[in-house]
Amino acid sequence: MPTPQRSDVDLREAAEGALRRLVGRDDARLRDDQWTAIEALVSRQARALVVQRTGWGKSAVYFVATRLLRDAGAGPTVIVSPLLALMRDQIAAAARAGIRAVTVNSSNVTEWDQVHAAIAAGEVDVLLCSPERLNNPQFRDQVLPRLAADAGLVVIDEAHCISDWGHDFRPDYRRIRTLLADLPTGIPVLATTATANARVTEDVAEQLGVAGDRRSAEVLVLRGALDRESLHLAVLDLPDPAARVAWLAQSLGEMDGSGIVYCLTVSAAEEVASQLRAAGLEVGAYTGRTDPAERERLEQDLKDNRVKALVATSALGMGFDKPDLAFVVHLGAPSSPIAYYQQVGRAGRGVSRAVVALLPGREDRAIWEWFGSQAFPPEDTVRATLAALSPERPTTVPALEAVVDLSRSRLEAMLKVLDVDGAVRRVQGGWLATDRPWEYDADRYARVAATRAAEQRTMLEYQSATTCRMAFLRRVLDDPELADGWTCGRCDACGGVALPAAPTAEAVSSAQAGLDRVGIEVVPRRQWPSGVDTLGVPLKGRISGGEMAETGRAIARLDGLGWSGSLRDLFGERDEAGAPVDAELPVPLRHAAVRVLDDWEDLWTVAGGAHQATVAGVVGVASATRPTMAAHLATGLARYLGVPVLGTVAPVPGRDEPSRHDVNSAQRLAAVARRLGLVPARDATTGEAASLDGARVLLVDDQIDSGWTVTVAARLLRRAGAEAVLPFVLGVR
Repeated sequence: MPTPQRSDVDLREAAEGALRRLVGRDDARLRDDQWTAIEALVSRQARALVVQRTGWGKSAVYFVATRLLRDAGAGPTVIVSPLLALMRDQIAAAARAGIRAVTVNSSNVTEWDQVHAAIAAGEVDVLLCSPERLNNPQFRDQVLPRLAADAGLVVIDEAHCISDWGHDFRPDYRRIRTLLADLPTGIPVLATTATANARVTEDVAEQLGVAGDRRSAEVLVLRGALDRESLHLAVLDLPDPAARVAWLAQSLGEMDGSGIVYCLTVSAAEEVASQLRAAGLEVGAYTGRTDPAERERLEQDLKDNRVKALVATSALGMGFDKPDLAFVVHLGAPSSPIAYYQQVGRAGRGVSRAVVALLPGREDRAIWEWFGSQAFPPEDTVRATLAALSPERPTTVPALEAVVDLSRSRLEAMLKVLDVDGAVRRVQGGWLATDRPWEYDADRYARVAATRAAEQRTMLEYQSATTCRMAFLRRVLDDPELADGWTCGRCDACGGVALPAAPTAEAVSSAQAGLDRVGIEVVPRRQWPSGVDTLGVPLKGRISGGEMAETGRAIARLDGLGWSGSLRDLFGERDEAGAPVDAELPVPLRHAAVRVLDDWEDLWTVAGGAHQATVAGVVGVASATRPTMAAHLATGLARYLGVPVLGTVAPVPGRDEPSRHDVNSAQRLAAVARRLGLVPARDATTGEAASLDGARVLLVDDQIDSGWTVTVAARLLRRAGAEAVLPFVLGVR
């Protein structure tokens, strides 16, 4: 590849010019280690690992190096990046420096052809792709080899994901080792992360140095200090979930600025967000179940301070960039100090003071154990999967589910590991066995499990520590610059931060009632996914207020406690042939549904001393698998409210193909939008269709998965004249 023919002085001057354009500041200067990495990549085509704290400027290294290499005639940079939030921010940053960046990921499938054409035409400086794309058959076999051969620079962002020992190991990242080994000589490689202890750093550096069948002669490792002078760490031990939620509802408004509240599970994040909204706080829930388009909207709302906080799982982590994030609160402790440091590192990048509070829970260990149980399956399960695969005829994941006792997510994760190990291969149409010898590495899995257990013990020690908390984290993360006896002077142990007081008994009682109450909010979708308009469905951007549902209600989430168990039993019941059991709704769930309606203030008004429903009628969503139950639910709720059934949202004749769940959000929405139509009820005597003009309507469905059925149904009703649509479902997945 071409090498810039410049002196070090000229090269650094060009590099700092690119940096100033990138950050938009005329006084910007490269840090010494930034320049060391850039010079190694550009002048010596080296392989480098940069381990530096969040906010240090790792992305500046690869964008500046890209600018210099492209100016010298090198090919485009390929960045493997794990999160969509990171990609969006990086594309915007690249544009400021005059760098043309594009992305290929699961949320923009409809744009892939245009992206590939732009790359082939030389119109792209940077391609960002998710690690999952590395195992997409078409991308892996047709696009990636061409990119790797022509690349000017390869970047592995959040490189700790490569390592078994990292807190966020991802099977798809293991394929990067193969990518690096296949690179032609002379293509520089950069790996970056903020979250690696000495063991992870050594492991990543070793894998980074792979070049064909030999070790590369040069792997430059640059590690910096982990202290963040703006962070004020504290731990608050409260007795139960109700006390923690009450403290948050009482204290959030007292905290400066906006921030993130982390929870360990999706259900906890959604339940806490609902409670905080009920307390009058403007918050949003951000989890792995949140649709990409909705995630983008929520990220922007937080960046623009339109919300006080996002209540999030670890889905909002690596790569999210808000320099003025003023606080990070954890309701429940992550299982690893590395994961904890990575998440709190989101705060205080551009402000002088940020509060970081950990509220551990008694239930944390049970949650850690559950996630631990999702590790690599036992050998007999793996062997059963391999035996079920053919070397010639692809087998789909749904077909494998019938013979392997694993959930969909665990099965898919296992297949990814087996793919990287060479035992199976993903192709168009499913998975093939390769007939290559494969050994179950029980020793390695046991070592990783032991490491995880040790990290959990370390988190418990952090919670009970009476010495400097930042010093504790720097020590367990092997900070090379930590001096003996150093203290931060800013944490609660050092006397540098005081959290708001414990909640009142009244506040705790109110929070407990909220946790015990049947019924949860169903927040409507506000944004159509990008690309759906290219699939023949003219929907784009934010959902118009005149076509959107109101905030709805459900009995419970299916992955929670309490009523969730009854709902899981209901939806999981199968007959001898394996088909869903279709019958009238069980009596206990009828009572639960009525209780939800009773507590729904927007559904009632008082007239003449009596409660009357504010809705003019009910519209049910037809079910292909449980038609009896769906009809029974809609008509039963209509009778309870004393209103008629005004119609049904059902498949249009000839378009009743089942909806697929293994496609991206745009494709799922397009299928729903094409399939569903409104069938008005008709008067038995006159045959006239029921009118929805000006009506408030209760929209009834059995459950919410992607949310597009309810969203499309609400749009149909609003366009038919409904003034408002209030969704009710039994359960939310």
